[in-house]
Amino acid sequence: MVELKTAAEVQAMRAAGQVVAATLAAVREAAAVGVSLLDLDALATDLILESGAVPLFRNYHPSWAPSAFPGSLCTSVNDAVVHGIPGPYRLRPGDLVSIDCGARLAGWCGDAAISFIVGTADLADIALVAATEAALAHGIAAARPGNRLGDIGAAIGLYARGAGYGILADHGGHGIGRQMHEDPHVPNEGRAGKGPLLRPGMVLAIEPMLIADGSDDYRHDADGWTLRTLTGARAAHSEHTVAIGEDGPEVLTR
Repeated sequence: MVELKTAAEVQAMRAAGQVVAATLAAVREAAAVGVSLLDLDALATDLILESGAVPLFRNYHPSWAPSAFPGSLCTSVNDAVVHGIPGPYRLRPGDLVSIDCGARLAGWCGDAAISFIVGTADLADIALVAATEAALAHGIAAARPGNRLGDIGAAIGLYARGAGYGILADHGGHGIGRQMHEDPHVPNEGRAGKGPLLRPGMVLAIEPMLIADGSDDYRHDADGWTLRTLTGARAAHSEHTVAIGEDGPEVLTR
């Protein structure tokens, strides 16, 4: 069941979203050559706790996972698409890094992700990150009252496929509120005009995950969490928590 949020509840989610946004900005600033993923995770943990929030991902244990997630961030590098566990790996020049961050503040959740390149960037990686951000922008623009859920997926998918990129199979965005994952599932491809009606008060995490070589398939690492492209191609991930307002989408994690 899709839960509609009141204006006050959306404002509470905006506060959680601002914790996430500030944390992602600080992590991006700190992500230099030689810095470990564990260093970035420790920084995020400290910032989230100092804000009076708690890390949303830490100790999350869905039924499909072999163990609880151990980090405050998902840190996915190069061919890792999503759900990378922070570890001792130290960033190298040219790494394409995707950082997913979530926080719960006063009982409400915020969730967002960014991708960026460390040091000197390859032009193909710059284009991939830009396309992922643009696909997200297209999806957000379609998140308007009176549209359908399929309009979001159609906007993301048409842009991404048109630019020649793959879309991670079997994964997409989700409703969000008091829980990180709520109804509905938000596919990154869809048919315009199809699916549930978008209504004011719905809050969605919209998150395209694009693959450079046009493939969609993935494999799991031995850790049971990290998803990697099957071909070894690089990937990028971009996400915002978005409320559907009376006049259109409101990004809560800007």
